[in-house]
Amino acid sequence: MVGRGEITDKAWERMAPLLPENGQRGGQWQDHRKVVNGILWKLRTGAPWRDLPERYGPWQTCYDRLVRWRRDGIWDRLLEHFQTKSDAVGEVEWVVSVDSSVVRAHQHAAGARTQVSEEGAKRGNTPRR
Repeated sequence: MVGRGEITDKAWERMAPLLPENGQRGGQWQDHRKVVNGILWKLRTGAPWRDLPERYGPWQTCYDRLVRWRRDGIWDRLLEHFQTKSDAVGEVEWVVSVDSSVVRAHQHAAGARTQVSEEGAKRGNTPRR
């Protein structure tokens, strides 16, 4: 049984062949699926790394794998692969969203005078535009 927010068996079958294999020398990596589920848990909850549940292994392992794979471009390659595959079969609906934020100026920036006062004219000030 897969927990809420974890990778399903079907998704894992598609994802596993795209991940790097253990090398010949040095320490062997922990199970990719457990670590990837730990990374997803952290990103989904926004909790600190140190609060990662024990079922995902040490938080340092999940953090290191996230950083290493980001640096090596593995996450970008996975995203590109799944977007391409999903788009090819019509599972992706490309929607464009435009932000309509309002930017306000500082209160002192509004309503600047366009004409110089009499005293300003005596000092040689010019009008602002």
